[in-house]
Amino acid sequence: MSMEKDDIEYRRRVVNEYRPDVERLVRYLPWLEEKAGRNVSENFEGSGIAEHSIPFPVYDSTLLGFVKDAQQTKLLDRNYLYTYSRHKIRTVQDELKAISQADITQMDILKGILSKYVMGGMTKGRMWTEAVQNRIFLKVVQKMKENLDFWG
Repeated sequence: MSMEKDDIEYRRRVVNEYRPDVERLVRYLPWLEEKAGRNVSENFEGSGIAEHSIPFPVYDSTLLGFVKDAQQTKLLDRNYLYTYSRHKIRTVQDELKAISQADITQMDILKGILSKYVMGGMTKGRMWTEAVQNRIFLKVVQKMKENLDFWG
């Protein structure tokens, strides 16, 4: 009996700890749904820049807002590579499967996948675009919200 009570108590703590951060990202769900499967960056090549330097991606301002908000939450985990190896997550399919199966006790998986794309995108910008196109950001935020709503 005590074990079950502790389990429920643990789930409540998780809900209380992460709800404000997840709520911060939930407001992006309509945009993430609308943009799923689509490219949300374009290369800036104006003012003859292409002749003198490499083109660079220009991101949708909502995507930049999402990334900035995610960076200001407790939802990022610098050790996300450990989560990937521990749960044998290697491909986008693995990521989507892990997201769909994650429950409230597996926030580490959801945080790890979110972290890979948010933090990885700081050096490889295409990762942000891939996370929108492949529905990674959408599915992670939906699953976090679903888990918190169920146990909240």
